[in-house]
Amino acid sequence: MPVAEERSLGQILRELRDESSMLLRKEVQLAKVEMSEKMSRVGTNLGELAVGGGVAFAGSLALLAAVVFGLTSLLSQLMSPGVAVWLAPLIVGLVLAAAGYGMIKKAVAALKQERMAPTQTTESLKENKEWLKSRIH
Repeated sequence: MPVAEERSLGQILRELRDESSMLLRKEVQLAKVEMSEKMSRVGTNLGELAVGGGVAFAGSLALLAAVVFGLTSLLSQLMSPGVAVWLAPLIVGLVLAAAGYGMIKKAVAALKQERMAPTQTTESLKENKEWLKSRIH
């Protein structure tokens, strides 16, 4: 029958200190990895937000002239050219602004859903707290 190894209080405290120190280092490492992943996703969403705004702006500039001239021509057959000249750019501008707004709204919604708190680390710290309590008692 093996004899149970008796440890002194000093040995137990050193072991607890060493394990706690190692645990803290691992927690810090986990927090760094988790925050890096979150920041990567936030960066991607911010990039999509910028691209969405840029696409809306570039699209409005690239197509504006052709669409406005075409719509002005069409509207001038239905109404006076003086009204068609300002109504066509207004219609085109509203359509492009709505498309850009939709893209921006989608990116902002994705950013709002991204939680910045390191949830895995928080959970792990709670578990470590319980583990430490069990080791002390």
